[in-house]
Amino acid sequence: MVTVSTSKAYHHGDLRSALVSAGLTALETTAIGELSLRQLAREVGVSATAVYRHFPDKRALLAALAEEGIARLGDAQQLASDQAGGGAAGFAATGRAYVRFALANPALFRLTFTHGDHAGSPTDSSDAPSRLLRSYSDQFGSGDAERLTLQAWAVAHGLAMLMLDGRLPHDDALIDRVLDTKTLFAA
Repeated sequence: MVTVSTSKAYHHGDLRSALVSAGLTALETTAIGELSLRQLAREVGVSATAVYRHFPDKRALLAALAEEGIARLGDAQQLASDQAGGGAAGFAATGRAYVRFALANPALFRLTFTHGDHAGSPTDSSDAPSRLLRSYSDQFGSGDAERLTLQAWAVAHGLAMLMLDGRLPHDDALIDRVLDTKTLFAA
């Protein structure tokens, strides 16, 4: 006797990517602590056990989301630099893109800098935003590129956090004024 199931079997071509995508969407409305692997499994239409083949625990999922966050931040900064034409204008544009990315993606931004390998200093990291920052710092650091790397990161990250935490208004003109290479790093 042949038994035919009436339930729809689900096969997912790229489950890991689907789970990361669902996690990114969930971050828009769900606190990091509330993210659930089981909920994400339901959202993408697979069993909870299927999720564990890609993410053995929630920490692994958060690290993957953080990796996606740093990649998206790097893309935003590279685009801003390219649109500004590189040079000093491109350097300033990367800082402004950093703050604007944080404001547009607050949960992802916070997650990115609290989970994953890139949570450290850009002087030690190999991710795209750190490489871009070090490249500009080498160009404009006047022999002290490490100081400029840390200074530029501290200013952009500090401004982003002050705005995210409601200590400063989310104001594009303020971002432009604070992250202006001509005045911030004047020798």
